[in-house]
Amino acid sequence: MTAPRTAVRVRVMDPNPAQRVLMNALAVLGLALIVLFSVTSLSWADDKIIKSHGFSEFGDLKYPEGFANFDYVNPDAPRGGELSYAAEGTFSSFNPFTRKGRAGARSADQYESLLTPSYDEPAAYYGLLAESLEYPESQDWVIFNMRPEARFSDGTPVTAEDVVFSHNILLDQGLKSYADAVRARIPKAEALGPLRVKFYFSPDFPRRAMISQVGGTPVFSKAWFEEDAENRRLDEPRLQPGVGSAPYVLDSYDINRRVVYKRNPDYWGDHVNVNVGRNNYDSIRIEYFSDSIAAMEAFKAGEFTLRQENNSKSWATAYDFPAISSGQVIKGDFRDGDVPPASGFVMNMGRPQFQDIRVREAVQLAYNFEWTNESLQYGLFQQRSSFWEGTDLEATGLPEGRERQVLDAIGDALDPAVLTEEPVVAHSSKPNRQTDRRNLRRAMKLLDEAGWMVGDDGVRRNAQGETLKIEFLADRPSLDRLIQPFVDNLKSMGINAVYSRVDSAQFTLRRRERDYDMMMGSYPMSLQPSTGLYQRFGTKDAEYSVFNTAGVHGPDIEPLIDNIVAAKTTEDLTANVRALDRVLRAKRFMVPTWYLGKYWVAYWDQYAFPDNLPPFALGIEDLWWVDADRAAALKSSGALR
Repeated sequence: MTAPRTAVRVRVMDPNPAQRVLMNALAVLGLALIVLFSVTSLSWADDKIIKSHGFSEFGDLKYPEGFANFDYVNPDAPRGGELSYAAEGTFSSFNPFTRKGRAGARSADQYESLLTPSYDEPAAYYGLLAESLEYPESQDWVIFNMRPEARFSDGTPVTAEDVVFSHNILLDQGLKSYADAVRARIPKAEALGPLRVKFYFSPDFPRRAMISQVGGTPVFSKAWFEEDAENRRLDEPRLQPGVGSAPYVLDSYDINRRVVYKRNPDYWGDHVNVNVGRNNYDSIRIEYFSDSIAAMEAFKAGEFTLRQENNSKSWATAYDFPAISSGQVIKGDFRDGDVPPASGFVMNMGRPQFQDIRVREAVQLAYNFEWTNESLQYGLFQQRSSFWEGTDLEATGLPEGRERQVLDAIGDALDPAVLTEEPVVAHSSKPNRQTDRRNLRRAMKLLDEAGWMVGDDGVRRNAQGETLKIEFLADRPSLDRLIQPFVDNLKSMGINAVYSRVDSAQFTLRRRERDYDMMMGSYPMSLQPSTGLYQRFGTKDAEYSVFNTAGVHGPDIEPLIDNIVAAKTTEDLTANVRALDRVLRAKRFMVPTWYLGKYWVAYWDQYAFPDNLPPFALGIEDLWWVDADRAAALKSSGALR
């Protein structure tokens, strides 16, 4: 299951944040883990109980009990100064879980969870609000022992009752796709005492990722919500931020212009090992702009000091101002060791024009990645084919061994070509012109075969006289130059293709209501996927899940997800993920576009960061810090406002 948005991974200035939730697990290996990871065995109802400071299912926790700090932090990082960056669009609420409007930047970061992820291990979690956890080998339930010193920002203690309340209100008032999935798998949460909370897991579902799921649940103040329950709903927008236990609290805001958070001087958790060397800024300021051009000009003028770039044209051409030449602004890239987001132009599979796979393949063939990359993106990207691109989980060649076995088990629901052909890859195009005539001829033949014939007016219609219409929906001006050539190629084949750019509020509403034909979308994946796949590709959630932009699902997908969630070995997990990758690519519901594999960041030379930044997070908001001397020099020179 994909948890509600929590502070797992930081991507400043990301226009399409895609929460990358690292939901891996490690196998419990009995006595060896007792020695290696300080896991204690107890006796409870004739079942061995595991007690630990962290959790994983398929491997070894890197950090032992009582570790001083994560290896990727600077434990002596100085504190002070301000991080400032930009956001685009608007906001109308500080409730990140509302089903209406748009939440302000970092709204979810005010809430902490029982466990927090490690940035240098795939899906390893360590105690944050919880100091330890215990569970039977069967993982039928889990108990979290909470830290007695944990406090909300109003000074009240964080208790087991708050955890139970948070779990229940997310089921009652949270997103339907999340609530339905969790309710079926986690039927009960119970406070065993002021600081002990127990979650029960349904016997009808495999255990993988159940513990990390509940460990990542954001914890709200029960007292704050119940003080005015009618007006403090989780599913309604509000400008009151609520009460959380995180290191930063809302300081001030100017609707659609600015949000400022300050570090809570009474934050309870500074001494906890998972927080050492983190949360180093006195304040974090987010400036809002209508578009990226305005934001870039403000960055050059020193109105904010860090910019994570997501536009290849800007990265290649816009950073030529005097502060770059003088060294006052640093331009650099940083490694991204996670799975590249499975991004592309997504087709809404609920639309009738996309029911025929020949139409979907024809739409794919109209996109020219090579020309787009060379002519519009300065050759900076690579093309993506797999949903687990460049990892050991990517399907390659013909299915063999265990992967072939799991595919054979699907039976008649599987397209036979999946077994006899190599996995679908993105087609190649000629880079010297926008239109690749060879690909367009193939595409038009497919459309003819699908019954969409060209009329005297050059427009394709079916036997009922309906035109083949495709509307592209977007809300960012930066996409205009990338989408419009694709639309032009579709028009040249007789498709009635249109491009509609709407404001951010309308885009959010239409996206939630699935009112689009095609849009830029992403399916973030992890190195050890689990129950979140049900929300992305599961049949039950397909109609309404905001995590499944295409609404794709099927009897050839569901059993593979079941196998992945039930996997008890790395080998079985790998075989089933490769099989799922192969099946998803064969459905052609997405036009794969590009991926980068690194972060582009430009910043005024007042920031510093650890030498050994972790592979699974850039860490700008929680690992970097301000160098006071360099910040003072920039201000005294007049470079920063």
